[in-house]
Amino acid sequence: MLDTCLAAVDYAYPWDQLIARFKFRQEPALAQPLAALMLRNPQLSELLRQCDWIVPIPVTPSRLAERGYNQAWELVKALHRLSGLDSPPGWATALQRRGHTPDQHNLPAQQRMNNLKDAFHVEAADALRLRGKHVLLIDDVSTTGATLRAAAQALRRGGANRVSAAVFAHTASG
Repeated sequence: MLDTCLAAVDYAYPWDQLIARFKFRQEPALAQPLAALMLRNPQLSELLRQCDWIVPIPVTPSRLAERGYNQAWELVKALHRLSGLDSPPGWATALQRRGHTPDQHNLPAQQRMNNLKDAFHVEAADALRLRGKHVLLIDDVSTTGATLRAAAQALRRGGANRVSAAVFAHTASG
């Protein structure tokens, strides 16, 4: 369960095209302007001040090898840089992704949730650093919210007290 979820824009034209470039056309530098748009929301600035950790949604190892970067981690780094805050720090490996799951964007809503059952976990050694903390999850897009919910469950099982999220874009149902 998420305590809150913020989005900068609706997942529609022209943002969907920009996100496709960011994720699939080797343009990680787009993280900077996307993060700048996210930071226009004063609620996000407040969440950044309140949270203990900023954690990206992890990609599968095969997707990371194929793409060469995790777009959510690029957003975390850009948000941290642009916010001007010394903390909270980004933590790239707080959440781990198990195995390979089919791409979410090709699946219907119910199948997305089933696809992500137990897809994320927190290493036992990292649970101490999460215990009682407020984590801010970052991703580029939320359509059904299944990925964010599954990640939040894993973080809570790992000891996080609060889990909030911020995405660049969302659909009306995400």
